[in-house]
Amino acid sequence: MTEHSTEICIVGAGAAGLWAAAVCARSGKDTLVLEKTSRTGSKVLSSGGSRCNLTTTLDADQAARHFGQAHDFIRPALRALTPQQVRARIEALGVATKVEVEFEKVFPASDSALQVRNALERDAREAGARFLVSSQVQGIEPTEGGWVATLPQGRVCCRRLLLCTGGKSYPRTGTTGDGYPWLRSLGLKVVDPVPALVPLASPAPWVRELTGITVDGELRIGKRRRRRPVLFTHKGLSGPGPMDLSDAVTRDGLREARLDLLPDTSWEELRDLLVSAAGRSGSPALASVLPLPRRLVEAVARQAGLSELNPRVNQIPKAARHRLIDELKGLHIPISGSLGFEKAEVTAGGLDLSQVHRTTMEVKRCPGLYVFGELLDLTGPIG
Repeated sequence: MTEHSTEICIVGAGAAGLWAAAVCARSGKDTLVLEKTSRTGSKVLSSGGSRCNLTTTLDADQAARHFGQAHDFIRPALRALTPQQVRARIEALGVATKVEVEFEKVFPASDSALQVRNALERDAREAGARFLVSSQVQGIEPTEGGWVATLPQGRVCCRRLLLCTGGKSYPRTGTTGDGYPWLRSLGLKVVDPVPALVPLASPAPWVRELTGITVDGELRIGKRRRRRPVLFTHKGLSGPGPMDLSDAVTRDGLREARLDLLPDTSWEELRDLLVSAAGRSGSPALASVLPLPRRLVEAVARQAGLSELNPRVNQIPKAARHRLIDELKGLHIPISGSLGFEKAEVTAGGLDLSQVHRTTMEVKRCPGLYVFGELLDLTGPIG
């Protein structure tokens, strides 16, 4: 059995673990990083479709508002290390960046997640952090004056233990939820983890028949709304809009979405558009009047109960026209669930935030234990 001693032990060499390792080691602390897989940054490498969306162009307070009820908790952290400072640091490490303005995202100019991972690992190693890969932690426990992390081949004793293990999303990258039972074993409150930022499944055949169509709509699930692209898939809905709201399905159990297909056009403006088109000589067909793909128009017409899927506008009775507009402004889409952790970008649930000091991420009842990232019960928007 091998025993290692260090001042700081970091469990998990993902984005949070690598960043923390560089900061801790550069401050002069003896820092050891334990990674269960054979390489660092596996999830970094897969993020953003292997392009690695680094951060947001929003400022700290703007970004915090996107964390819903957790905005007060996350704000001090975002102010201490702002998105702009993250971008500047990445660039200082030799990774040029670029902005996708439409979605407030920052990417490496190379579109290479590998470049980002390599830069983060290099920074940590040059700062003096040590790494043990293929070292899966089996459990943690407090000791007098510190903590012990148990490994199959031995144990690591440390004064401060930083848990950066990730959640349960993308388990093929090594994030299989290891940290949750450790926290529960300490008597801490852990909210059951569920998939988040995950595509949604629909049981409706007509939804799956629209596979490949993307609309810039406003999606509503329960009381929450999101104006982001919605992609119809062979299993249901994907894209930033559905994924941002997916925890309303996985966490709150809601099973219906409403999609405003024309969010920039009011109900009354749509009515006037259709009435005007109906009054033209040789009234046009419905699909030629609406700025939507024909397959989608036909699906909406079917959901509105029209007898024809692409009728002449002047042949649509008033009551049917009103039903049609109702569907255009709030298309009913049944939801059966999500595509699960295999397709989820992050995990919702985790350590209850009331048990963590928001300025340090130290667990209140466990001095020397710090928890980061997806192990915490907070979820932000995609990107």
